[in-house]
Amino acid sequence: MSNHPWLTLAQKYRAIAVIRASTLELGRHMALAVASGGMHLIEITWNSANAAELIGKLRLELPDCVIGTGTLLNLQHMHQAISAGAQFLFTPHVDRAMIQVAIEQHLPIIPGALSPTEIVSAWNDGATCVKVFPVQAVGGAKYIKSLQGPLGHIPLIPTGGVTLENAREFLQAGAIAVGLSGELFPKQFVEVGDWQAISRQAKILMASLRV
Repeated sequence: MSNHPWLTLAQKYRAIAVIRASTLELGRHMALAVASGGMHLIEITWNSANAAELIGKLRLELPDCVIGTGTLLNLQHMHQAISAGAQFLFTPHVDRAMIQVAIEQHLPIIPGALSPTEIVSAWNDGATCVKVFPVQAVGGAKYIKSLQGPLGHIPLIPTGGVTLENAREFLQAGAIAVGLSGELFPKQFVEVGDWQAISRQAKILMASLRV
């Protein structure tokens, strides 16, 4: 495992809040809520409304947090995200050209992969670490644990099926960190703007990970 600064952050904070929002202000409230709950790694998906502007605002409003982006599908998206100030980059797939651009820009790149072949390919192409997505479809924490024997040198971040209840299991299985989206932002809380409830969700998660 490399000693990339991103890996140090992932090991320190252990959880990434993944925000997909239909308006800029909604995304801002969601980010502020999880930050107040103790989360420091926040991903704004690129298909959120005004994602570039939101990343810029959060960089200013949350100086103690690391604000990145995800759901980057192509090089155009990636260049736009970098210009917006994204501090880390997630993709749902493995794209060698995108990985290379991130390396050239000295930015952490975490491509999505599922099979051992995809995971190794991403790592060999220069990924900072690899997002295992959607992890619940292939066995959840048990799958992460089964990868540790042959692929224990590759840092993994499972998403897609991580919950407040099972997040710790993924770390115990060998994941370097976990990503959560809907589980952190229950629809009933978001719809009524109950940001304190979402902050409590974040606090529960972080307490379970003992950060």
